[in-house]
Amino acid sequence: MIGEELARELLEKYGSPLYVYESDRLHQTIDRITQSIPYPRTQFHFASVTNGNVSLMQIFHACGWKLHANTPGDVYLGLKAGYSPNEIVYSGSNLNAVEMRLLLTGGVRTLNLDSLSQLSLCCEIYQDLRTSIAAPKLGLRLNLPEITGESRIGVHPDEFEDAIAIANSVKIKLSGLHFYRGTGTNATAAFTSVIETVLATGKLLPDWEYLDFGGGFGYPYNKNIAGFNWSEFGAELTQQLLKIDKEIKLIIEPGRAAIAGCATLLSQVVSVKWQGEKQIVGVDTTVANLSVPSVHGGYREIVTWNGLNLEQPLHPTDVCGNTTYSRDYLGRNCQLPRLQIGDIIAILDVGAYGYAMSSHFLHRPRPAEVLLENGKHRLIRRREDYSILLENQVF
Repeated sequence: MIGEELARELLEKYGSPLYVYESDRLHQTIDRITQSIPYPRTQFHFASVTNGNVSLMQIFHACGWKLHANTPGDVYLGLKAGYSPNEIVYSGSNLNAVEMRLLLTGGVRTLNLDSLSQLSLCCEIYQDLRTSIAAPKLGLRLNLPEITGESRIGVHPDEFEDAIAIANSVKIKLSGLHFYRGTGTNATAAFTSVIETVLATGKLLPDWEYLDFGGGFGYPYNKNIAGFNWSEFGAELTQQLLKIDKEIKLIIEPGRAAIAGCATLLSQVVSVKWQGEKQIVGVDTTVANLSVPSVHGGYREIVTWNGLNLEQPLHPTDVCGNTTYSRDYLGRNCQLPRLQIGDIIAILDVGAYGYAMSSHFLHRPRPAEVLLENGKHRLIRRREDYSILLENQVF
């Protein structure tokens, strides 16, 4: 957590509210996750769906991570961040023909496809372009209801035979399997217990070359809940992969786990009132600057610097945003000291799906983003003003 003096300096220079990213914390997380999987043929990929800031993507690139793209927009940002097309793996769904062609002509060579129809579309477009582009490496996103429950994502193993035939029709091998566990799962056993089943499913592909094991790794927003154990997962996955009689390349996409903890949303108190024993604090940001509850579970730790004084009594506090939306709560029943107008609060762990899912809900422009690096701070995204609300409007 950054200090109060620095927080005030940042808000004075860049305004409030403000996303603040700490490069040191990001590097520590990248190193810890990278070292957690000893399997020798492992490549880590940053999922830019969690955060599309180019400056942050460049940090991952400098650390040797490649890129995981869910959409053509992810690819676009990745190229701007300095990734080459062959460093990008696309794992998405429901592209139209224009978007699929854009990926292939843009040089993306590894695509994990979500359905037989998406596979057919990709193969049709490749057939049309085959004299001008190299053959893509294709994989299937896996749908295993017995593991993940009902899900719209992926191809069931019963469809593999048809999928192989579609790919063979344009002389492409289906060489990859992408496994998506779910959104924000902290239970390590939810991943380790299914490794054997996933690997057995991969063996159903005659030309199997890579396993893309990613998406769904959780982050402990609530520190009272156990977080995902990367070392335990890495050891089990390595042990199981080494039993296979062929060299399988492993792609790991840690998702939010890689970037959530490096960022704080700073905000200032603009209103205080009391309802009985409860303190109602109004701040100059909104829940629209955090991800939706279905993505992060509706909890963020909120701290204040005057709360570090252990002699100061704490009160049940609702932290409320600056819109009239009745559910604009950034935190409910937080234990915070008595606050006053001008105090700063820090909402922790907003690096993933914070700015990425922020919106103009109730016509609030979005905050700026700042990076702390080598003892200095620099702006990495400008604050929006109200003119953004008219952008692209025609009247």
